Amino acid sequence: MSVNIDFIIRIGVAGLLGAIIGIEREIRSKEAGLKTHFLVAVGSALIMVVSKYAFSDIMNEDHMALDPSRIAAQVVSGVGFLGAGTIIIQKQAVKGLTTAAGLWATAGIGLAIGAGMYVVGIGATILVLIGLEIVSRIFKVQFLFPQNIMVQMCINKREAVQQILETLHMKGIPILSYEVEASQQGIEIVYKVGMQLKNISSEEKNEFIQHMQTLPEVTFIKLKS
Repeated sequence: MSVNIDFIIRIGVAGLLGAIIGIEREIRSKEAGLKTHFLVAVGSALIMVVSKYAFSDIMNEDHMALDPSRIAAQVVSGVGFLGAGTIIIQKQAVKGLTTAAGLWATAGIGLAIGAGMYVVGIGATILVLIGLEIVSRIFKVQFLFPQNIMVQMCINKREAVQQILETLHMKGIPILSYEVEASQQGIEIVYKVGMQLKNISSEEKNEFIQHMQTLPEVTFIKLKS
């Protein structure tokens, strides 16, 4: 009975650690949140317990050769299918890779806790949270690293869109995606332009804004990281 309680504690601890990671993803409204990470951690811990201990009653038989890691090893590859479901390719931009990696790491944490490696599992959870929160904030510091930014503009002439695209091309700023939507405002047609620019530095961003402000066709511009 005490052994079973120990196994349940392991699964519970794994679920708790997975939930902690899931809460961070839930706050950021990511594809996989609290429930998904909780279930991945619980399932991984359960599979590790089964893989390591479920066949102890037949291990001493002469004709049996057991590999305790065989079942648990399938978690690493199997969770890849779950992670693939969180990855979205939209307008040449890939989203969900961090969430997929988080699920994969959560499965590893569940395996560690299921094997009784509490310190390793808790330490890995802390490192995952550091990677998701602290490291991402460091890499968002504009004066250290280029950023992808979203640009929203209103233009009163369709021809100006091509001029803007040519300007970005000459400056060597890659365009991940863009879309143009025409709308009637009174007697005028206004073109709403949305762009996603890749790896643009703070200096390049300021130059881009200044150039756009010199164009009489551009009536509104907004940038966000």
